[in-house]
Amino acid sequence: MTREPTLATALLGGGCFWCLDAVFRELDGVHAVESGYAGGRTAAPTYEQVCAGDTGHAEVVRLRFDPAVISFPDLLRVFFTIHDPTTRNRQGNDVGTQYRSAIFCQDEGQRRDANAVIAELTAQGLWHDPVVTEVAGPATFHPAEVYHQDYFERNGSQPYCVHVVAPKVAKFRKAWTQRLKVKH
Repeated sequence: MTREPTLATALLGGGCFWCLDAVFRELDGVHAVESGYAGGRTAAPTYEQVCAGDTGHAEVVRLRFDPAVISFPDLLRVFFTIHDPTTRNRQGNDVGTQYRSAIFCQDEGQRRDANAVIAELTAQGLWHDPVVTEVAGPATFHPAEVYHQDYFERNGSQPYCVHVVAPKVAKFRKAWTQRLKVKH
């Protein structure tokens, strides 16, 4: 009899959610990935509202993961591999508060882990500039429109996917080969 995993939730913002979505779908131990919005003040934000920068929301992914397979700190190590946590409110050419680096901690354990991983990676001297990732408390998650879900898989030849998402996925695959899901 196979064990039914006890899943935990992570809510992460690191620029465009298409990039995070594409990477975390390939990570062993991640059972579900959903793109959406968190950390803002509008009750039911739309993509257009969030992109206009008027809602205060960040583009995020909500992950359901098995901590027996991948720990929250290891999820964060992957997260910090695939985006620049030293640029405030931007990732590359994507500029605005909706593209901020953020960890919306579900509990105090996640907050401790987030601060510890940031301290660990900072001590390793990975970046010349200080980490500006927002370590926040729980936030309401608003699912993004259906066409944003699994965007890279369905739109891989679109120019943004070719020039922005694909290089991040390739970087992830190279750095985390041992943590990729086994394809059957």
